Amino acid sequence: MIDIKSLYYDELEELILGGGFPKFRAKQVFQWLSKGALSFKDMKNLPKNLAEFLEGSCYISVANIEKKLVSRYDKTVKYLFRLNDGEFIETVVMSYRHGYSICVSTQVGCKMGCTFCATGKSGFSRSLTASEILAQIEAAGRDLKVRISNIVLMGMGEPLDNFDNVIRFLKLVSSPEGLNIGMRHITLSTCGIVPKIYELAEYKFALTLSVSLHAPDNKTRSETMPVNKRYPIEQLIKACRDYFDITGRRVSFEYAMIDGINDSDECAEKLGKLLSGLNCHVNLIPVNSVKGSDYKKSRVERQKQFVNILSNYHITATVRRTLGSDINASCGQLKRNHTEEGGK
Repeated sequence: MIDIKSLYYDELEELILGGGFPKFRAKQVFQWLSKGALSFKDMKNLPKNLAEFLEGSCYISVANIEKKLVSRYDKTVKYLFRLNDGEFIETVVMSYRHGYSICVSTQVGCKMGCTFCATGKSGFSRSLTASEILAQIEAAGRDLKVRISNIVLMGMGEPLDNFDNVIRFLKLVSSPEGLNIGMRHITLSTCGIVPKIYELAEYKFALTLSVSLHAPDNKTRSETMPVNKRYPIEQLIKACRDYFDITGRRVSFEYAMIDGINDSDECAEKLGKLLSGLNCHVNLIPVNSVKGSDYKKSRVERQKQFVNILSNYHITATVRRTLGSDINASCGQLKRNHTEEGGK
């Protein structure tokens, strides 16, 4: 069976023509898929024989709501979605003055093993298809009756470890015939798979590359992020500098503030020197509490001092506002709890 929602427009045309149907039907099908149609029977303007042809040769990826949590404080919504094969993923929708942003998953679980992340503690099952990433946006928009305008690939999984499917997703979601969400409204987060950063740069997408750094030196980073043992911090920062030179796009760095681990004045000074001269922005994130970890978020005074030290190196840094704190909105926790409670 063909994963029809993962097809590019020209591939869909080939499929339609190959079935003996006129080319213009491809546009109708593509538009229905982009609207989130859940079955070929829902595509009302298709002739019956085309709907039957598609039903016999293709399937539509879906993201069914297994559980939904809504924050009492800021209306952040967290979904646990069940996929066609029964696997679970998490997705978060955040409301801002400029519109709705969605944080999507790119894998079921994660291989990277970062010690402060709940997702990796549940192991890794598989990567998502482009259509399964799209399905999260469509399902959330349909449920909330809103238009999602911004996308962050920062949910479960490492996007660059699912490179081909993520590239396909990016092209599909930005297609004028599809959801038409521009690249400038998309952020892709990575823990630092250096060769894939260079591959991504070749596409010269106008998206924002967000690098999960979380430490200013190899010793500290390797203790919390195993990927650093393969791609040391010097290689990663060089790749980020090269990425800016190739694309002209400012790089964003994520830095989880962990009390007593990476939030000292010395760490801030090291980080300032490491990023000096690079066109970048640093997002400081008070670390989330994760079951099985003793990590605690840095005190507010530490966060402010960290920002002040980075400003001495002409590096802009902000402390990310915590959203959905009452529903554990950081990815990985809802799926893990659901599994431990006996969900299948």
